[in-house]
Amino acid sequence: MAAATSRRDFLKVTASAAGLLLAYRAAPAAQAQEVATLSAYVRIGPDGLVTIMAKHPDMGQGVATSLPMLIAEELDVAWENVRVEQAPADAELYGNQRSGGSRTIAMNWDDLRRVGAVGRATLIQAAAVGWRCAPHECSTLPGRVVHDASGRSASYAALAPLCAALTAIPMDSVTLKAAKDYRIVGKSMTQLATPAIVTGKPLFGIDVVRPGMLYAVYEKAPVFRARVASADLDAVKAVKGVHDAFIIEGGDEPDGLVSGVAIVADSWWRANQARSKLNVRWADHAGSDQSTAGFARAAAALNQGPPHETLRQDGDVSMAWTKATKTVEAAYDYPFLAHAPLEPMNCTADYRDGRIELWAPTRNPGGVREGVAKTLGLPLKDVTVNVVRSGGAFGRRAQVDVYVEAAAISKRVNAPVKLLWTREDDIRHDFYRPAGFHFLKGGVDADGRVVAWQDHFVTFGDAKQAASSAGLAPTEFPARFVPNCRIVSSRIPLNAPTGPWRAPGSNALAFVMQAFIDELAHAADKDPLDFRMQLLGDAAVVGDGANAYDAGRMRGVLSAVAEMSHWRNRGSQGKRTGLGVAFHYSHAGYFAEVVKVRVDDDGRVRPLQVWVAGDVGSTIINPSGADSQVVGSVIDGFSAALHQKITIENGATVESNFTDYPLLRIGDAPPVEVRFVKTDNPPTGLGEPALPPAIPALVNAVFAATGVRIRSLPIDTALLRA
Repeated sequence: MAAATSRRDFLKVTASAAGLLLAYRAAPAAQAQEVATLSAYVRIGPDGLVTIMAKHPDMGQGVATSLPMLIAEELDVAWENVRVEQAPADAELYGNQRSGGSRTIAMNWDDLRRVGAVGRATLIQAAAVGWRCAPHECSTLPGRVVHDASGRSASYAALAPLCAALTAIPMDSVTLKAAKDYRIVGKSMTQLATPAIVTGKPLFGIDVVRPGMLYAVYEKAPVFRARVASADLDAVKAVKGVHDAFIIEGGDEPDGLVSGVAIVADSWWRANQARSKLNVRWADHAGSDQSTAGFARAAAALNQGPPHETLRQDGDVSMAWTKATKTVEAAYDYPFLAHAPLEPMNCTADYRDGRIELWAPTRNPGGVREGVAKTLGLPLKDVTVNVVRSGGAFGRRAQVDVYVEAAAISKRVNAPVKLLWTREDDIRHDFYRPAGFHFLKGGVDADGRVVAWQDHFVTFGDAKQAASSAGLAPTEFPARFVPNCRIVSSRIPLNAPTGPWRAPGSNALAFVMQAFIDELAHAADKDPLDFRMQLLGDAAVVGDGANAYDAGRMRGVLSAVAEMSHWRNRGSQGKRTGLGVAFHYSHAGYFAEVVKVRVDDDGRVRPLQVWVAGDVGSTIINPSGADSQVVGSVIDGFSAALHQKITIENGATVESNFTDYPLLRIGDAPPVEVRFVKTDNPPTGLGEPALPPAIPALVNAVFAATGVRIRSLPIDTALLRA
C-alpha cells in the first residue's frame, strides 16, 4: 500500500503533473476570446475579470471572501475585478474542503497564497516567452505583466490563453510577497455575498429550485432512534397535492438515515400540512426514560462515588489542602444547547439513472458525498455535491442526516426533491452541545496563589469514551499551571445525539474554569485580573506541539483588554453595575474579554459594553470580517448564557422554536470593541475562539454587580432580584 500523501505533497505532485494544480486548458486561436482556465482555482476572462473558486463552504464566517483574497493578493489582481464561485465537492482537485474548527485559514494560508503566486509567475513566463526576455526582467501591476526595461505590458486576459503550453511551475519555487507589499490582504473587504443577502436574492440552500422539483417533509420520532410502528399513509395520500407518503426503515445512528415517514407533495406547505393526518405510532425505545432532571440526579450520585476515570494527577492534592489558607468548593452545570441556525436544515436531491446530484448547504461536502454513496449503495463517482451557501449552524452542518434523507426520498420517488425541515424539526432533532456537571474544589495560600485544584467532571458517554464534544482534555487550563491538580471524570449514558456547537467543548468549559477562578480570586482578596496574571506565571510556553499553551500570548491579550476597558480605573460602576474579566485559549486563538453589565431590580441582566482582545497571529486577512466574527461570537455566547437550554423529558426534546429557545435580540446586544494583538505566529481562524471567554466574563460581571455567583446556565434571574 502506498504511503499517505500530505496535502502539500498533493499540491506539488499535481502541479508538476498537470500544471498548477490541475491542468492548464489549451485555448486554440478560434477560442482566444473565451475564458481561459489558469488552474482549478482561477479563470481569467477576455474582459479581465478573474473568477476565483472558493474552496471551502461558507456558513457566514466569510471564507468565500477571505480565501480568494489570499489568491488574489499573490496573483496580483485588483479586488474589484474578482468574482468568486463556490467550488464543488471534489477532493481530487481541492483536497480537504471541510469548514470547521476555525482551521480553514490555518490550513490554507500558505497553499492558497502559493496558488496565486504560481499563477502570477506563469503569466510572467507567458509574457517573457512572447517578448523573448527572462522572466526576472518582468514584474506585475494589478492585472498586467510589465517588462521593466522597455515598458511593454500585456493584460492577464491576453496572456492567460498562452499559459497552456508552458511547463508547470513548482509550488515551492515561488517567492511570496512581504506583508508590507499587500494590496488586498489586511484591508477590510465587504463579504462578496452581502449584496445578494441584503437584497434577498436566491443564495442559500433553502432557495434552490430545480425543474420538476417536488417538496418533502420527514417525520421522525420524538425519542431519538425510535422506529415507526405504524402510520396512516392512506389518509396522507388523500390530501390534495400529496404525491406520495411512505415509511423509511432506516438505521439506529442519528448521523445517517433513521426511521421516519416521508411526505412528498407539489408544495412544501401541502407536504407539511399533511403531517397532521399521519397518526404515526412509534415503537417503544429504552431512551424514553431519560430526562434532564434524571441526569442531574445521576451526576450528584456519581460525585459521591469513585470516578470512572482519572484524566490528570499532578502533585499531592490531598496534602495541598492542608497548606491552603482558604478553600472553595462549588458545583457548576450547563445545559444541552441546540444550534438553531436561522436557515433550518435542508437539501435538494435529484436521483436519476443510477446517479444523484445534490445541492447541499453543508460544511462537510466530502462527508455528504460519502454518506449519500453509502446510503444509496452508489459508487462515489456517481454522487455529485454542489455546495450551497449555508445560513449559519457552526457545527450542525457537519452531520449528514438531512442530506441522506433527501437522497433516499428522491430515489424513492425518482424525481428532484427539496427536503426542508421545520424550525421544530431543527431544534428537536439536533446534535446538541452536551450538558455537563463539574464538582470543583480549589485552594489558595497566604500569598493568594492557587496551590490545589480538583474537578470531578460528570459528562455523557459510554464505558469507553465521552460522547461527541463531551470530553475534557487533561491539559485544559488551569491544568499545568497549578502544582497540585487532580481532574477525574464519570459518564452518564445518553440516547440523544451530541456534536460540536460553536467552539466545541470550550464554549462550556471556559464558563466553569474562569468563573471558578474568579471565586478563588475573591477568596484570596485579589484583583481578578491580577490574580489571573499571577496564575499564568512567568513562563513563555507550557507544553509542546498540539498541546502547547503560550502563556506569554495570553498575558498579552489580558494586558490589552485591561487597557481597553480601563480596568485599573474602573472604580465604582454605579448601582448594581459591574465589570467581569475572563480569558480562554481554544482553536489556536488567545482571547481575553471584559464585560460590563447592569442588573435590574427584577433580576434582568443587561450587558452594556464588551471589550475583546485577541491574538490569532501575524495577519488579519479581512479586518471587517474578523470584527464581525468576534461580535457574533460574543452575541452567541450571551444568547446561551442568558436564555438558552434544551430540556429532555421522557427521552424527547421539550423546546421547539424561538418562543422557548430565544436568541439575543438586537436591542439587547451591547457594543463590542475589538482589538487584535498581532504576534509573530501564523494566522489562525476566528469563527470560534472569541466565544468561550464571553460567558464567564458576563457571569463574573454579574457577581461584581450583585455579589451573587452564577454557577448554572442559563442565568436564573430569580436569583438576582433586589
